[in-house]
Amino acid sequence: MDDGRLPVAAPATVRRDVRRLLRRERGPLIALTVLTCLVGAVALAGPYLLGRIVDDLEAGTATVGTVDRLAAAVVACALTQLVLTRYARLAAYRFGERMLRRLREDFVHGALALPTRVVERSGTGDLTTRVAADTAKVGVMLRHALPEVFPAAVQALFLVAAVFWLSPLLGALFLVAAPPVWAALRWYLRRSRSAYLAEGAASSTTLEGVTATAEGGRTVEALGLRDARTAATDADALTLDRARRRTLALRSVLYPVTDLAFTLPCVAVLVVGGLAHLDERIGLGVLITCCLYATGLTDPLSRITYWVEQLQSGAASFARLRGIGEVVPRSPALSADPPTDDRIEVRGARYAYVEGHDVLRGVDLSVRPGERLAIVGPSGAGKTTLGKLLAGLDSPTAGRVLVGGSTVADLPPEELRERIVLVSQEHHVFVGTLRENLAIAAEGAGDDALLRALDAVGADWAPALPEGLDTRLGAGGTTLDAARAQQLALARVVLADPHTVVLDEATSLLDPTTARRTERSLAAVLRGRTVIAIAHRLHTAHDADRVAVVEDGRVTELGTHDDLVAAEGSYAALWRSWHGTGR
Repeated sequence: MDDGRLPVAAPATVRRDVRRLLRRERGPLIALTVLTCLVGAVALAGPYLLGRIVDDLEAGTATVGTVDRLAAAVVACALTQLVLTRYARLAAYRFGERMLRRLREDFVHGALALPTRVVERSGTGDLTTRVAADTAKVGVMLRHALPEVFPAAVQALFLVAAVFWLSPLLGALFLVAAPPVWAALRWYLRRSRSAYLAEGAASSTTLEGVTATAEGGRTVEALGLRDARTAATDADALTLDRARRRTLALRSVLYPVTDLAFTLPCVAVLVVGGLAHLDERIGLGVLITCCLYATGLTDPLSRITYWVEQLQSGAASFARLRGIGEVVPRSPALSADPPTDDRIEVRGARYAYVEGHDVLRGVDLSVRPGERLAIVGPSGAGKTTLGKLLAGLDSPTAGRVLVGGSTVADLPPEELRERIVLVSQEHHVFVGTLRENLAIAAEGAGDDALLRALDAVGADWAPALPEGLDTRLGAGGTTLDAARAQQLALARVVLADPHTVVLDEATSLLDPTTARRTERSLAAVLRGRTVIAIAHRLHTAHDADRVAVVEDGRVTELGTHDDLVAAEGSYAALWRSWHGTGR
């Protein structure tokens, strides 16, 4: 991870994870294997029966009835093969979808567990590319490559075995394709993994650059950075183009070589088999059957070769998806004993989003149960980072953050949510009804409880919605502005009913009057609970039991509002500046 990107799983890790996924789908995999083997076995019957007809005709023992019965058996085998192929493909598609579902669930679980500093360092482009492009490639592999490759491989194996059974001489001729195919595949596989990983990395970099330019479009125009951003985008696009040309060059060698190699068994069987028949060492029926098998072998082998490229691309994407697990996750419930109380302690906490650049530098802080603590300080001092550590969203790079003697970030998610909830400046409205958006915090809450929570945060707009709690929000429904989305987030806190609430500028998007009213309502609702408020509006600090001043990643002052004003330190200067006074 030296370049800041998220890690990529090693081949051994990929193989282990694939085996684990297959074990979880053992039953469907066995059923798929049985169906595929039946398809391969039935596919052998048709050419074999045609060979029997030829032998009987050549020997002069064939009758109309015999030929009709054998021809009917050929038709029956073809119909049986059709039906079995249909169900085998259906089983393969279902199997692939189940595998993809499990992979997506594991990826989402891993992505949500990523430490904040890892996401900050890697950027959104890499993670977005893995979520979108890599998941799509793995989906193609599981939905289409698996239903094609597995049956084709079984069919090819059965065809070769059948030829060896009929005539070891002709069966040996099938091996003439092996050396060139093996050489081409070996050459391709040695280079393809790194080539497809480079293509994925280039896609991530390009998307990151384009996204950053689009999101900062006004800044780019204001500072006259158009040419610089265009040049950077062109450079990223050129790197991506070169990466894709490299994978294309690999395919342009693999396909022609293998296509030529697959025609060799057909030619060899016709020539050598024909000569052997003239010498009466091989019957005409056997020769025809083996020729049909050789012709039938071309299709499955071509399909396998075609999908080898997709499998390599999908395997590289699979490695990128599973690479999320390479980041050391939080280990749940490491503490043998649960928290003894709700006292929060920060001991020597240090934190860095980028190694060597600490945002927090040895923070020590203790918050008593039921206390209202305000955290203030200049922008960039580390207040929001400290709030995330207090809420257990990440672990410090050094030091500890404890609740009741237990490490906050190591608590099981269910227990952590019951104890500490963070309400940040970023609020999300999920697509769904107002009731569903609120029930995220309390699944069993009734309508009365939901309405009381909305009333507690001053959301007087909620009863006026067209369908009340059943009003659909988000895309295709009612759009909430930033202020109402913030009130919705605060209502979730009321419903979650935690003992400790960390408010990171939770009312910053409300107008001053509404913000003051909402804060008073919240104060009444949260009375008796620990409230840690990160704020720029210093009236929040004025109302708090204690105030902690954070500057340059350290707590430089700690005390009551009156004591800090009297101390004539940094807080007193902030207070005078906020009130517009010089003293």
